Amino acid sequence: MREPNILTVENLDKHFRVGRGLFTRDATVSAVVNAGFTVQHRGSLGLVGESGCGKSTLARCLLRLVEPDGGKIIFEGKEVRSLGRPELRAVRRRMQMIFQDPYGSLNPRRTVLQALAEPLQVHRLARGKDSDERIAAALAEVGLPLDSRSRFPHQFSGGQRQRIGIARALILEPSFIVADEPVSALDVSVQAQVLKLLESLREKRALSMLFVSHDLGVVRHVCDRVAVMYLGRIVEEGPVPGIFDRPLHPYTQMLRAASPVPDPKARFALPRITGEIPSAMNPPPGCAFSSRCPHVMARCRQEVPLLREVEAGRKAACFLLD
Repeated sequence: MREPNILTVENLDKHFRVGRGLFTRDATVSAVVNAGFTVQHRGSLGLVGESGCGKSTLARCLLRLVEPDGGKIIFEGKEVRSLGRPELRAVRRRMQMIFQDPYGSLNPRRTVLQALAEPLQVHRLARGKDSDERIAAALAEVGLPLDSRSRFPHQFSGGQRQRIGIARALILEPSFIVADEPVSALDVSVQAQVLKLLESLREKRALSMLFVSHDLGVVRHVCDRVAVMYLGRIVEEGPVPGIFDRPLHPYTQMLRAASPVPDPKARFALPRITGEIPSAMNPPPGCAFSSRCPHVMARCRQEVPLLREVEAGRKAACFLLD
């Protein structure tokens, strides 16, 4: 019997050493702290938060593009952190990534044909005529003409380059996709096209997905569940309707209120958020959001709230919910 979750992440940590200068000590940046979540088979989890909160680092840790410092990553029953190079290569065929910058993720000296043929050759899946047929099918699936094969990345628009990146991720027929802000570098009109493409491909191929974004509006239309990050920690997790209609954590409430509403008549007052975003090198003691939270208590400045289930299917890390 297949497990209900394709991915389980437990207590994931990632820290970076940062050099400050000749006469000062190096600092440690805690990019990901004790992160944990699950992604169901054919499910889609949105990972949201402000820039610099650790979303992309966490996403790269899942594929070990960045090596985690602690925790477990269990994908299709295998503990990813314990795998050797041959086993990791096999798992990476099943886990693929769509990067934020469609131009930076493509080699400018390689044609589309070379870019799409390389993963097939690395994983020894197809060569020659078989490879050409797979590449032609992948290009058609993402809406690009066959003559795209002989062109270079600079000859495409941003949206077309992202379609190439999607084709490259899907050509190995993965079961899980990590989409790291795949539309943030695109125009709004192109964003809608790429999002519709991802949705149709996910439905057609029965894919599971982790969708990283800072845009709550995008996540609302793409994902089933949402995990909210702040300074490296997941502070709330739950189904999309619950998170958007009744957010529990003060930070999630702030994000929700700041999200644009496509109705000029819908006017509301934003919650008053004081204080500056703390430095990741010197976070405040206790709850990391305590310096900005309008409901801060003395306990918040001393203890770190743990992410726990507060309702059926809802988790949050906030003492207000005790």
